[in-house]
Amino acid sequence: MRNYAEETEKRVQFIRQALSEAHADGILFGNSGGKDSALVGILCKMACENTEGIIMPCSSKRNFTIDRDDGMEVADQFQIKTRLVDLTAQKELLMQTLSGVAELNDAAIGNLAPRLRMITLYAVAASENRLVAGTGNASEFYMGYFTKWGDGAYDLNPIADLTATEVFEFLRYLKAPESIITKAPSAGLFEGQTDEDDMGVTYAAIDQYIRTGEANEQDKDIIDRYHSRSEHKRRQAKRYGD
Repeated sequence: MRNYAEETEKRVQFIRQALSEAHADGILFGNSGGKDSALVGILCKMACENTEGIIMPCSSKRNFTIDRDDGMEVADQFQIKTRLVDLTAQKELLMQTLSGVAELNDAAIGNLAPRLRMITLYAVAASENRLVAGTGNASEFYMGYFTKWGDGAYDLNPIADLTATEVFEFLRYLKAPESIITKAPSAGLFEGQTDEDDMGVTYAAIDQYIRTGEANEQDKDIIDRYHSRSEHKRRQAKRYGD
């Protein structure tokens, strides 16, 4: 297990350095009510008093209930200023507009909410000279379980090297709300959705494979397939002449 007292100090310094280099006045992050956003919000608030979160429900019922409530519990406990922006109408309008030129598949529809959320974060951040903090962990990055130009876009990410298991450990060290620590990880894209059900493999198995290279045959096949197919997400966009 990591020494989370040292990890806290190092990550706070990382955040402060990013702010200084960018000559930014504050930080903004998407408060999803999940474990990753909770940890990012807590660390950013420790580093910068002018840290705010935005809760951005979008269509899914759980966004307006459990996710919103858990996000507010973290914000209240750690005194993080929070705004709420309902993006449901924007998603519906976009789907209606696009229906005239394309028949959207499930993957395309699922990516709309993360990209609308990132548009929102960057619009507010640009207006207030803030940096946008990313909330993705190392397990999601390895699997490609994020939306390109959605939650995969950010100015800094203070938890990028942490596996999902380590995020849980870190939250326990920081005494985050138990509701955050025990809830099943979910992107909240639709009712009943969980990350592990989507991927067909547990974060425990993913984390073990990342750290040790060990996994049973079924889990290894799934992890290798996800990693291979999502390689383009982890690379800089191809540019002619590079």
